[in-house]
Amino acid sequence: MSKKLELHWIGKDKEILVEPRILIENKELSNIENDENTENMLIHGDNLLALKALEQKYTGKVKCIYIDPPYNTKSAFEHYNDNLEHSTWLSLMKSRLEILRKLLRDDGGIFVQIDDNEQAYLKVLMDEIFGRDKFLNTISVKMSEASGIKMTHASKRLPKIKEYILVYKKEDLVLNEVKIPKKTWDNEYKTIITNITKEEISFIKSVCKNEKRSENEIKKVDELLDKAKYSSLSEVYKKENIQEKDKLKFNFDNAYRIFRTTSVSEKATLQLVKLKKLKYTNVFFSQITPQNKMYIIKGDFDENKKKPRTQVIFSDDYLEYNPGDFWTDIKTTGLDNEGAGVEFKNSKKPEALISRILEMITNENDLVLDSFLGSGTTAAVAHKMNRKYIGIEMGEHAYTHCKVRLDKVISGEDKGGITKNVNWQGGGAYRFYELAPTLINEDKFGEMVINKEYSPEMLANAVALHEGY
Repeated sequence: MSKKLELHWIGKDKEILVEPRILIENKELSNIENDENTENMLIHGDNLLALKALEQKYTGKVKCIYIDPPYNTKSAFEHYNDNLEHSTWLSLMKSRLEILRKLLRDDGGIFVQIDDNEQAYLKVLMDEIFGRDKFLNTISVKMSEASGIKMTHASKRLPKIKEYILVYKKEDLVLNEVKIPKKTWDNEYKTIITNITKEEISFIKSVCKNEKRSENEIKKVDELLDKAKYSSLSEVYKKENIQEKDKLKFNFDNAYRIFRTTSVSEKATLQLVKLKKLKYTNVFFSQITPQNKMYIIKGDFDENKKKPRTQVIFSDDYLEYNPGDFWTDIKTTGLDNEGAGVEFKNSKKPEALISRILEMITNENDLVLDSFLGSGTTAAVAHKMNRKYIGIEMGEHAYTHCKVRLDKVISGEDKGGITKNVNWQGGGAYRFYELAPTLINEDKFGEMVINKEYSPEMLANAVALHEGY
């Protein structure tokens, strides 16, 4: 009998028994003044126990999971033991990833950030748990600059500049296309339309994109194009006295009417040349293809060229680009202003990074989960983006970092990160939970007895959880 390809390590087959624990709200730490019905959760406790506590209610409910687990870097961090033996680290991740997969919606996705130390092993482990066919991408994220103390060892090994994010889906996942702005102007856009307004140009573009355009809309487009003229950018700079230092800003501000031309297919070119020979003399006119695509054509083209440049391409349609799986544009250093003063040296993840991930696969009110919450970045970003969230943190900084950060997000004191980009003004709420202690203890006679810390209500809830209710 053939066996599937999988990763093996000492202790892998050892079953990890996880006692289902109930979650107890710490009402003094909850922040529900703005919304007593909030579903947002901040949980303090071991994340394996917490995930097990969530399993009954939240299986198949989470749209997006982002985790940034310890990297097993052979060094000790202030808040994490990041010096786990390799096989122990794999067992730690396996047990958690198995529950995380259960919690995902069928149309959900998981993003796991990691570095070189365990990335290759984690990839094989996640292939086994999620299925190799469920792997989407390995995103490379630029996490530092090629400068500083890391460069002193460049003769021994290449300086570490990037980290990885492994992306897997549960079953069917549709990504929202993410585009980011270009920082430089494309110099091939050198011509600018005059004589028609921004609103009129916007109308022309909307009709071109709408394949259900009406005859009246087509007629209006042609009427507008009949009066449109153009000029070179250099002439406009001179006429409007645009100084060199102001040219780039002018270009971006006027991108809706700055254009270049490109060639169309040979068949379409022949048709356009025929129109030209029939004395189609307009400077601009519209052309609808047999595929129902509508183009704006620059009428005074050179018909003697085999493929004359005829189709008008507006620059504002190309001021953004899809970063793909190589993210170099997100600022990942100097994050002191993020998190409203919460310190987490060299371990904070930028809000822009989490924001991009949530933008890729979630919509408002979708549920987001981070079971290695750290300084609280994922919960803070989800809160500002109007997503529901569950954050789990085992250390004391559940109180000193995560809670403090979320409270400042709610009060509106947090002005950093993505606050301005999403126009966050404050508001919202969350509930703070602790894991209940173990249900059964051993007394001094060696007998197994119910924990005296359990109230009757806690006991009823615990028994119901153990019985699967």
